[in-house]
Formats: sequence, C-alpha cells, structure tokens
Amino acid sequence: MIDSQMITFLSLMALLCVAFLVAVSAVGIVSLFNRGLPESLRPLREGLGAAALPMAFAVATVTTAGSLWLSEVEKLPPCYLCWWQRGFMYPQVLILGLALIWPKLRWVSLPMVVVGAGISTYHYLVERFPDDISTACSDSTPCTTVWIWKYHFLSIPGMAWVAFVTIGVLILLARPRATSQPEGAADATIGNIDAESEPELTR
Repeated sequence: MIDSQMITFLSLMALLCVAFLVAVSAVGIVSLFNRGLPESLRPLREGLGAAALPMAFAVATVTTAGSLWLSEVEKLPPCYLCWWQRGFMYPQVLILGLALIWPKLRWVSLPMVVVGAGISTYHYLVERFPDDISTACSDSTPCTTVWIWKYHFLSIPGMAWVAFVTIGVLILLARPRATSQPEGAADATIGNIDAESEPELTR
C-alpha cells in the first residue's frame, strides 16, 4: 500500500462524499416517517437542488483527475476492472459539463453511474475476498491488489463507488432553474393570470 498527499486529499474528498450520502439518507428517512420534508429543511433542499449539477460535475472531474494521477504520477497500473470503471466515469466530465447548459442531458449519466457503481462494488468484493470471488483480471495486474487503504474501508474501488453513488444521488436531487423570462414577459404573464382570475373572484 502507498500513501501521499494527493492520496490523502482524494480519500478526504471521498470521506466528505460519504458524509453527504449519510446526511441525505438520514433526511430521506425522516421525510419518510414525517410523510414529507420538514419545513425547516425546504430552503436547504431548494439550494441543494440548484447546486446539485455543478456538484456532480465537480465530483466527476476530481475523480477523473485523481484516477489519472494514480496511474500517470503514482504509477499504479490499472487492472481490468479499473479500466471498466474509468470507462463509465471519464465520460461523466463531458456529459455533466454539457448538462450545466442542457440539464436534460443529466439523465444520460444516470444509467452509466449505476453500472459503474455495480462494477466498483464487484471490484471491492474481489479485493476483500480474493479467494472466494473469481475474476478475469490478468496475473500481471491483479484486481486483488490493494494499493490504497484509508480509514479502514476506503480503497481505490471503494472511492470509485462513493463517487459513482454521489453523482447518481446529485443527479436525482438536481432541480435546474427554469430559463428566466424577460422582465416584460414575466409582468405580462402575471397580468394575464390576474385578468383571468378576476372574474372568478367576483362571482
């Protein structure tokens, strides 16, 4: 196992994502039992919805950059399963970057992150139980090698899984703002609504 300042940074980012996922899960459970989101959390939900796509893009960018750092700077050879995870993570930078302009594109990312998370789960299990799970990895770059082990649970596929799931959750939480209307058009719309509703009020 290796360690460096960059690996510490990447693992801390993954830990931050884990905290985010735990918080979202806790709020989801509370909302389920309360049959709705508590009123005090609604402003936070609206703010998160507006920021979710940029956050997903940031997670994908940091994950991709970190992956390239590990292979090109730290010289850690990617295994067969690592390449598959890269294949589902790297395009997220482009897709989610374009989704900042065309928000509907975010739905293209969702099935990809689900598959990527599944591959990461399998890779993590291969690391944890190398004698019980078969894999197609080569002997030169075995998938069972644990290059990084932080906080007693984070390895490379573990951090990839956290990134995939975080991106998926952010896509589901995203509430892109509607294209703003010109001020005059907005006023005209309000005026039309008032004009249409006035007869109802006088009956």
